[in-house]
Amino acid sequence: MGRRSRGRRLQQQQRPEDAEDGAEGGGKRGEAVGAGTRRAGQGLLVGLPDPEASEAAARGSSSGLGVDVAFLSQGWEGGYPEIVKENKLFEHYYQELKIVPEGEWGQFMDALREPLPATLRITGYKSHAKEILHCLKNKYFKELEDLEVDGQKVEVPQPLSWYPEELAWHTNLSRKILRKSPQLEKFHQFLVSETESGNISRQEAVSMIPPLLLNVRPHHKILDMCAAPGSKTTQLIEMLHADMNVPFPEGFVIANDVDNKRCYLLVHQAKRLSSPCIMVVNHDASSIPRLQIDVDGRKEILFYDRILCDVPCSGDGTMRKNIDVWKKWTTLNSLQLHGLQLRIATRGAEQLAEGGRMVYSTCSLNPIEDEAVIASLLEKSEGALELADVSDELPGLKWMPGITQWKVMTKDGQWFTDWDTVPHSRHTQIRPTMFPPKDPEKLQAMHLERCLRILPHHQNTGGFFVAVLVKKSSMPWNKRQPKLQGKSAETRESTQLSPAGPAEGKPADPSKLESPSFTGTGDTEIAHAAEDLENNGNKKDGVCGPPPSKKMKLFGFKEDPFVFIPEDDPLFPPIEKFYALAPSFPRMNLLTRTTEGKKRQLYMVSKELRNVLLNNSEKMKGIYTLYPFINSRIITVSMEDVKILLTQENPFFRKLSSETYSQAKDLAKGSVVLKYEPDSANPDALQCPIVLCGWRGKASIRTFVPKNERLHYLRMMGLEVLGEKKKEGVILTNESAASTGQPENEVPEEQRAGEPNSPDAEEANSPDVTAACDPAGVPPPR
Repeated sequence: MGRRSRGRRLQQQQRPEDAEDGAEGGGKRGEAVGAGTRRAGQGLLVGLPDPEASEAAARGSSSGLGVDVAFLSQGWEGGYPEIVKENKLFEHYYQELKIVPEGEWGQFMDALREPLPATLRITGYKSHAKEILHCLKNKYFKELEDLEVDGQKVEVPQPLSWYPEELAWHTNLSRKILRKSPQLEKFHQFLVSETESGNISRQEAVSMIPPLLLNVRPHHKILDMCAAPGSKTTQLIEMLHADMNVPFPEGFVIANDVDNKRCYLLVHQAKRLSSPCIMVVNHDASSIPRLQIDVDGRKEILFYDRILCDVPCSGDGTMRKNIDVWKKWTTLNSLQLHGLQLRIATRGAEQLAEGGRMVYSTCSLNPIEDEAVIASLLEKSEGALELADVSDELPGLKWMPGITQWKVMTKDGQWFTDWDTVPHSRHTQIRPTMFPPKDPEKLQAMHLERCLRILPHHQNTGGFFVAVLVKKSSMPWNKRQPKLQGKSAETRESTQLSPAGPAEGKPADPSKLESPSFTGTGDTEIAHAAEDLENNGNKKDGVCGPPPSKKMKLFGFKEDPFVFIPEDDPLFPPIEKFYALAPSFPRMNLLTRTTEGKKRQLYMVSKELRNVLLNNSEKMKGIYTLYPFINSRIITVSMEDVKILLTQENPFFRKLSSETYSQAKDLAKGSVVLKYEPDSANPDALQCPIVLCGWRGKASIRTFVPKNERLHYLRMMGLEVLGEKKKEGVILTNESAASTGQPENEVPEEQRAGEPNSPDAEEANSPDVTAACDPAGVPPPR
């Protein structure tokens, strides 16, 4: 098996993710150390969906446990034996390396044996996130302040001191306590529902650090090299949309993962934010090819302003939730992953723009995966890269500086202090890049102390490692950065874009970015076949990826290509007229999944991603954003109207305010936008805008909002959901239960056209180009 194939196998198999990766795991960490068992170690908030646990279950698990036991607070359940949280080799190794300050070893080990607190991040765009935070603090947390269960005071969730604007919280509430208190059960149901809606994300605290240290701005072009399942990716998207008045930021996120199935997890995570600035790709990160963009008619290489390099790692920093690490830990995991980690980091550095910032991170405490990779990368860069001093960028975060001296230990406990002492028989397992530089001046100039080491006992977290690199100039083997122009660009000779670097870290030279249809193959025949398809003229204008032939589909899912809609497509003028779309509407950025037949769904990307797509012939997942450009069929509604629209399936005009009825009565049947604007003079009212998609029927208005989104908005307006009458399509709240309404059977005959089984209701279920929007004016998933 060649090095490249071995690397791809390691990337796919060895990733217990960070927590976040409660979704993402802190990095992507190794199945060899219990990737499948993390579901049993983190014992809080039972039943709260954990993207990381779901992703681990999808990959398979040696434990055989299902996702439903993801949050057990103590050990195993269902007859499984308790795992002994002892590993003498682990203790011997890290005591010898002195990664823990003197006198703190006992605290360090005690923390590792305790369950990891659950951490929650409030997601979404700013005004919306602030409303959720307001609801949490002033309703649910207040109810817990004086609560006692079995004579013990309940610990109220606390904000992470270093996370901006109190948008991340941690709690030690256990499964046992949750079952014993009605108030806690209400809080728990709120968390579960909001998580399902994508408004709250379970993400380990330390995994939130890398995106924050990237210091993203809305104009940045970002590459997330090992992105699945996507919690860090969603953080990056949120940062791009910092200014909610700009629906199309200049920047974008390209999220990559080597595993095809994990890419679909990525899509699922990212689509909650419905950003037109995200593209998911499927490739081996260590050889991810350069992309091209059009700059004033010239083909140029795309260099990224920000790169997140959260590499696959052994994951021994996740022992608090991946308890199987205790019995499976060995230094062999780190020795096997070091080469892959260095190749991924090297490839990232090559694609980083000068002046750009790259964050390298792992959820491992082992210097072989941490400082050794950074030192080797700095050495081979010959001054092109330097470690940034980020000591003051996250006030409140406790961390230890990176270490400058370490040794290498084999799995049987044999130590080596430098490469010269390694016998030839060990050269395939131990490499020279695993040792610290010998030259003291060179070592000092690297400033490895600028790396951040997060120890579990300092702030009750998992273990983590972060290094922030800044690119000062081109990498030495890329001093003449290639620029493709004219016809030579069209030949797609992308093998010329990856000059060979030093042997250990040299990235392979791919000829194409793999689509999901080619996932899992390293065969050059596949890449050449795809290239031949394009060079033989099969690529049509506006088609973002020719459909592969059936014989080329080896793994993954066969997908239809995304096709940009031509300017003269007859589909668009009726839509433009119906919604009175603004002249600035970027019609050239609309895509569909079919070149023939009825186009039932439209997608939209930003101008910058359109450039990337057209110049690289790749497939992607997208979603459209229409509201900011619509000038017609907008109905402004009051908060009371919103309550009615969200609690009743097809409310008649007479139930809505006279202002709403006067706007709706002259509109023809069809889709409408329902907009609520907050009243600053009434601080008790909901203070973020709501934009919903609806259907104007003959005598009623219907909203297109998924159930979880309905419950979310109702909570934001201070209503408690008590139940649901499914037959009548009515959601019962504390307000509706206290009021007496007119029986529905008294509705006049002429108004019954809008009832659930009427033609209006059937029409309302038909596909439409408008999407329900979240308070930022961006469509949420439907």
